[in-house]
Amino acid sequence: MTSSSAARRVLPETTPALIDAALHEDLGDRGDVTTLLTVGGRGSTTHGRIVAKAEGRLSGVAVAEEVFARVDREVRVTLHARDGAPVVPGDLVLQVEGPAASLLEAERTALNFLGRLSGVATLTARFVAAVAGTRARIVDTRKTTPGFRLLEKQAVLDGGGKNHRIGLYDEVLLKENHFAMAPELGYEQLVRRVRAEAPAGMRITAEARDLDEAAACADGGADVILLDNFGVEGLRRAVTTLAGHPRRAAFELEASGGVNLSTVGEIAATGVDRISVGALTHSAPALDLSMLLDVAGAA
Repeated sequence: MTSSSAARRVLPETTPALIDAALHEDLGDRGDVTTLLTVGGRGSTTHGRIVAKAEGRLSGVAVAEEVFARVDREVRVTLHARDGAPVVPGDLVLQVEGPAASLLEAERTALNFLGRLSGVATLTARFVAAVAGTRARIVDTRKTTPGFRLLEKQAVLDGGGKNHRIGLYDEVLLKENHFAMAPELGYEQLVRRVRAEAPAGMRITAEARDLDEAAACADGGADVILLDNFGVEGLRRAVTTLAGHPRRAAFELEASGGVNLSTVGEIAATGVDRISVGALTHSAPALDLSMLLDVAGAA
């Protein structure tokens, strides 16, 4: 397989196994019986192209490229658009050349990855555009498709957003349940204790339900204070009140809850630093793309 890309994106090490599982899900033990019965064997060398059918932002191009490679290393892939690129209907994403059966076996799996991940990137780009001109950055959550987390979080980056923690292992996030399990300490003391015992350099995010809890988290040394379901007025009040905190330059304020494309602009205008949006990964519709074969070009 060859590609026109100068520097191919390095995919997460879990991607090949994910692709293989998706291919087995589609091909089973018999393979593509329709193509086998139609063309007989692998068929002639055929050209195909994947094109966009809707406006959006691409992600998963490199994954789609890998799908064709997993099916048949003889398939040649030429990329015409990179991950992160905007597309409109009719834009050419990639071209493929290889045995007809190989292209058809890879088609749906490649489109499933590409459409799903491009959908995440597209929705993220819309949220990012909605907060343009403010200080707020759009960040994702752990509400991801099982097994797809690293790919979906890369798709958020391709859409112009930012990643929150990747998993439970790389950042402390003290939520309501954690504070409830240590009632004897209170918010400030628990944050302070975690700050002292966490690995050096690890970010500490603490969730607050009201302004008093937010101030306590700031006093305890949190790096990010997650203002949960504060509402627009509550967020505005928190930003104003905490502006005078002696540690203000050392922590960020993150809004969470009630965020959608209709509300995110007003939330961003309150002056928060970050807005977390679970919908980026749990509710993004797939971007519509299709693969067309050039039968006349078959050799």
